[in-house]
Amino acid sequence: MTTVIRQDDLISSVADALQFISYYHPLNFIQAVHQAYEKEANPAARDAIAQILINSRMCAEGHRPICQDTGIVTVFLNVGMDVSWQGDMSVTDMVNEGIRRAYQHPENTLRASIMADPDGARRNTGDNTPGVIHYDIVPGDSVEIHVAAKGGGSEAKAKFAMLNPSDSVVEWVLKMVPLMGAGWCPPGMLGIGIGGTAEKAMLLAKEALLEPVNIQALMERGAENRAEELRLELYDKVNRLGIGAQGLGGLTTVLDVKVRDFPSHAANKAVAIIPNCAATRHAHFTLDGSGPARLQPPRLEDWPQVTRVVGGNVKRVNLDTITREDIATWKPGDSLLLNGKMLTGRDAAHKRMTDMLAAGEELPVDLEGRFIYYVGPVDPVGDEVVGPAGPTTATRMDKFTRTMLEQTGLMGMIGKAERGPTGIEAIRDNKAVYLMAVGGAAYLVSQAIKASRVLAFPELGMEAVYEFEVHDMPVTVAVDVNGESIHQIGPEKWRLKIRNGQE
Repeated sequence: MTTVIRQDDLISSVADALQFISYYHPLNFIQAVHQAYEKEANPAARDAIAQILINSRMCAEGHRPICQDTGIVTVFLNVGMDVSWQGDMSVTDMVNEGIRRAYQHPENTLRASIMADPDGARRNTGDNTPGVIHYDIVPGDSVEIHVAAKGGGSEAKAKFAMLNPSDSVVEWVLKMVPLMGAGWCPPGMLGIGIGGTAEKAMLLAKEALLEPVNIQALMERGAENRAEELRLELYDKVNRLGIGAQGLGGLTTVLDVKVRDFPSHAANKAVAIIPNCAATRHAHFTLDGSGPARLQPPRLEDWPQVTRVVGGNVKRVNLDTITREDIATWKPGDSLLLNGKMLTGRDAAHKRMTDMLAAGEELPVDLEGRFIYYVGPVDPVGDEVVGPAGPTTATRMDKFTRTMLEQTGLMGMIGKAERGPTGIEAIRDNKAVYLMAVGGAAYLVSQAIKASRVLAFPELGMEAVYEFEVHDMPVTVAVDVNGESIHQIGPEKWRLKIRNGQE
């Protein structure tokens, strides 16, 4: 008997799932993060994990996005051969309508991040469509659907190689992970795809990330095949790299490693890595013709009760009166609480400002002695000053940094993860500083923002230049005026500690 799937059931199910995963982490993921928190010995990494856990609970309670980057939507549909569709839209159009409704939901607006004409005008589509949709036609009379929202920072760290058949996958992964830096917001998961063709390996890696965190159960029962052997070996060896939460150095870099493989040509061994960040978001449901899917919310009591322990070395900073003499006393790893007014700006704003400077034009905002926060916030709802407003990956701004520091008098920058050599050199040469906020704690960070107004480029939407007034916004000194980086010092220190058994 043929099952009839109604158009509105698919649309509403996709929309509801995307809203659901915007504020609910998978419970198995939260349990794994909490285990990492309990065993972490590096205070800086432990505090970063605490912020992720606190943020997760706040989002579950407040139904607001875990991360300001609410992702590019990826949907996998296993469509039963005994299914028929009732409606006037294609299945792809149904899915995209679900995405559109989810991202424009008035009670929990999600950030639209999808750019049409990606190598040209890069025009925001305004509703986060289209999604990336994959189909498989299978036996059966139902439709099984996986919905994921993948952040751009972690997606940017994907790696691929066509290895020789005799090459070691483990060696290649251990070479690639340090090159990924911390822009993928560890601790998270690694999806590994092996075999097939180039595009198949990448697809395997993405599909692997839909699986639950269960490495501890695998460790208890032992590996039963080569893919499971690789999972165990890579989980141990990647964590021994000492990269740690947010790249600060520590005991946990990955919470799980997932491996999927597929037969390959005799001459090839395609291998792909795709990381999932601390904003891991995915849901699974089945449509059987009885109506839209109903996802079961987790219980709030299942979230661990975690509070941040702020040490006595935390410095409270007034951004309105800070001087270059003050910032010269900061050292990598120092914990700061920022107060006062800061500016915001990310890729599009930096490109616009550097083009204006090159043309000899006056900027619409004075950057002398100011700090700029690399962020593209979610739109506020209700009485919010601003929606979730976590940091974006700082290395994307490296190519603009020297110009901004030398031609505007900018004093400091705030972003996510490490800076690259070009950025660090510019910071050192201009005696500026770079501060790191925790990626994956966007809603928590937004609670420190007490006022917000657009100062320049309003047509850029979330990429406009805002002025935020903040109270006790937590950050870590990542690069000091001498060019010393915590993202180099921290992992090196903890890699040695782990190797010497001193953790």
